[in-house]
Amino acid sequence: MRVYLKEFFSFLDIMVMSLLLLACLFFTLPDLDRGVVWLSLLLGMVLYALSEYLIHRFLFHLKPPKNPLFLHFLKRLHYDHHVKPDELELLFLPVWYSLPQMVVTFAVYYWLTADAAMTSAFATGMIGFLLFYEWTHYVAHRPIQPFTPWGRWMKKLHLLHHFKNENYWYGVTNPAFDVLMGTFPNEKQVEKSKTARDLEQAQ
Repeated sequence: MRVYLKEFFSFLDIMVMSLLLLACLFFTLPDLDRGVVWLSLLLGMVLYALSEYLIHRFLFHLKPPKNPLFLHFLKRLHYDHHVKPDELELLFLPVWYSLPQMVVTFAVYYWLTADAAMTSAFATGMIGFLLFYEWTHYVAHRPIQPFTPWGRWMKKLHLLHHFKNENYWYGVTNPAFDVLMGTFPNEKQVEKSKTARDLEQAQ
């Protein structure tokens, strides 16, 4: 496991987000005696979990756009990952994609709350859940046996998304939104998709 942890944290995208998490934690810790700070932390986590599902389903699995720049954008973010699901360079969300979105989200949250501690806690929750997502996704595609039954189940579900049918099982860290939004079928009743490995051919 030490080898995989070293590999995981060697990627620039993970290093940058890990440093940002530590910085946010530093500013959040002194205010953990406030209930609203804990609520902000939880809200950041829940919001990222929701965005994990929505972005994966409705952006990353868009029908191939005609605009070549947008197509190139989607190929780097997700299409190519389906073509080469175990390619390490394609496993992680690039900083140029994640960071601007988070900065805008944090700015909006600060504008709404006018509270630096709450915003820092919100950022801690979001970045922490992003790293949890990245680790879960990494484990799903590496020869790692998760320690828990839950971890093994989530790995199985993600591999079904990649190798059986790309139209289901969008949740990487949890299946809650798949269940709520009807994309969590009985795997035995799902036909194998011909385009699971080639999203550019999906209709």
